[in-house]
Amino acid sequence: MFSKVWKELKQKKFSPIYLLYGNENFLINKTKDLIIQEAIQEEEVEFNLSIYDLEDTPVETVIEDCETIPFFGERKIVIAHHPLFLTSEKGKDKVEHNLKIFEQYIENPVPTTILVLIAPYEKLDERKKLTKALKKHARTLQATGLSEKEIKQWIREQVSENGNEMTNDGVELLYQYVGPNLTLLHNELEKLFLYCEQQIIDDEVVHLLVAKSLEDNIFALVDQVIKRNLDKALEIYYDLLKQNEEPIKILAVIASQLRFIYEVKTLLHKGYGEKQIASILKVHPYRVKLTIPKAKNFEEKRILAMVNYLADLDYKLKSGYGNKEKLIELFFFTFLTRDNEETIRS
Repeated sequence: MFSKVWKELKQKKFSPIYLLYGNENFLINKTKDLIIQEAIQEEEVEFNLSIYDLEDTPVETVIEDCETIPFFGERKIVIAHHPLFLTSEKGKDKVEHNLKIFEQYIENPVPTTILVLIAPYEKLDERKKLTKALKKHARTLQATGLSEKEIKQWIREQVSENGNEMTNDGVELLYQYVGPNLTLLHNELEKLFLYCEQQIIDDEVVHLLVAKSLEDNIFALVDQVIKRNLDKALEIYYDLLKQNEEPIKILAVIASQLRFIYEVKTLLHKGYGEKQIASILKVHPYRVKLTIPKAKNFEEKRILAMVNYLADLDYKLKSGYGNKEKLIELFFFTFLTRDNEETIRS
């Protein structure tokens, strides 16, 4: 729905009233910004754009502004935030609103004014006469969290609009790194567009440029544990400490990653395929796809030894035993140096 409205706005097709509600701020803000960008000239913004907060301003003041003619322009925009009276919530209203005047305006809006109501609420009260009138006469858009499928489709649309192409693995990895936050995804896409210009965006570029979460950094750290690369593992670990990540949290995510590898390895031994494993473990198939090579190259006895060691270490850290940073550092020295192979096997 939002994509359709954005297309209409770019074609200079405007509605006299927009009602934007929901808790997905990115969709609301982008729609609002597009209305301003497409409906009035940049030099007109100072004169033909008004912004109100209905928690402080009576709605009749907003309507009075809507009914005045644009100043040296074709149209004007009036934005009104927080119309709490459209919900069932009982807030401590600082002002009283003349909703009758608002209802009359909805029935007969001024054609040279675009009124944008921004309601950052999950739900509106559908029983109210005013809400029903708005849903009948205004262009109403509900900005709720998108599903994973919808977000990936949105990513592809943004890439296509920019004149780029993106591989499926690139889309999957971007979603894995960033998650469902549209604002963060938009920022990372802008970075990828600048780097790739009109080129194809694949998973290698995504891995190179996109900011990674704690889980993703530890995903890389566990890679080095599997490869027994002590220097690189310690480098990532020290970087995480510099980023003020808590040692106990680092340990917990390492343990979680190792347990997941063990679970994938166990299911592979039982003959399950990638999609079946993803279904059993209730994770995205792409995560399983990335984990399978690690599971195949990781000895079962070694994984179990690490998981048990970390469980014991978790108890020590939570009991205030020793220096947290040094105890986790000792984990790497214990498992990534050849001198300790016999200890691990036993």
